Amino acid sequence: MDISITNWCDKGCAFCYKSSTTLGQHMAFSDYKNVIDQAASMGTFQVALGGGNPNQHPNFMEILEYTVGKGIVPNYTTNGRGLSEEILEATRKYCGAVAVSAYPPYVETADTIAQLVKKGIKVNIHFILDADSIGTAINWLSEPPEFLSGINAIIFLNYKPSGRKIFERKMLRNSSRLDEFFNLATSPQKKLKVGFDACCVSAVFARTNASTVMVDACDAGRFSVYVSEDLKVYPCSFQSGLIEGDKLDDKTSFLDIWTKSQNMRSFRRYFSSDQCSGCNHKSVCMNGCPIFEKLVVCGYR
Repeated sequence: MDISITNWCDKGCAFCYKSSTTLGQHMAFSDYKNVIDQAASMGTFQVALGGGNPNQHPNFMEILEYTVGKGIVPNYTTNGRGLSEEILEATRKYCGAVAVSAYPPYVETADTIAQLVKKGIKVNIHFILDADSIGTAINWLSEPPEFLSGINAIIFLNYKPSGRKIFERKMLRNSSRLDEFFNLATSPQKKLKVGFDACCVSAVFARTNASTVMVDACDAGRFSVYVSEDLKVYPCSFQSGLIEGDKLDDKTSFLDIWTKSQNMRSFRRYFSSDQCSGCNHKSVCMNGCPIFEKLVVCGYR
């Protein structure tokens, strides 16, 4: 389960699909406890806390402690700001891992990694992969910079056409180096441990020899779900700016939404549809992204 516990952030990144600002609202701690109580009753075993910048939520340490108390492992993504000594210690004590969002010129990224690694915290890097940044990604995979030496893995996230500004030219499919990158990233000789978000898997299936046992299609509405800070529920977080979403309230439970929501069912129907009939990878890729067709980078469509 992905949970946006806040839409507060002071970074102001142009590509932020949540358009988070210092005016962003926090999810009430009481609401968070309700979400986690229902999640635990449904067998949820892991949550990814996001935002905004989640560790700057005023109840962040209580959120981590409460989550673990319900038998669920919390993880979170951070831009590196607001990592006090108390936050770092709570992270070490309660979290499975922390993902650090990598932003050029990467000075703040390097400092954040150093803080977390020093505390013995498992660190992954979230790297937004687009037609411009793919060159940096190739360089990092070929000769990793020193500040990545203590990380667990680098996770590549396909650039989404959403946010304060939409840059069509930055779409990953516009790069001429796709085969070079994906072959390097899945090579047994690579120097960094690598992962991908679900939005990259069409290329992994079509452009590499990676084992399909190690890669899954998009799991939105099948194995994962997203909850916004205002308690709207979606199969995928990137759908949150496009439709209203299902409201989690006293009248509608999480189980009701998961099993009966027409939005959830629409995603499941898409994955089993004939959108990509004729493609050899359809059975594993499951038609790619239900929201943004241009995220598909297999070359088939």
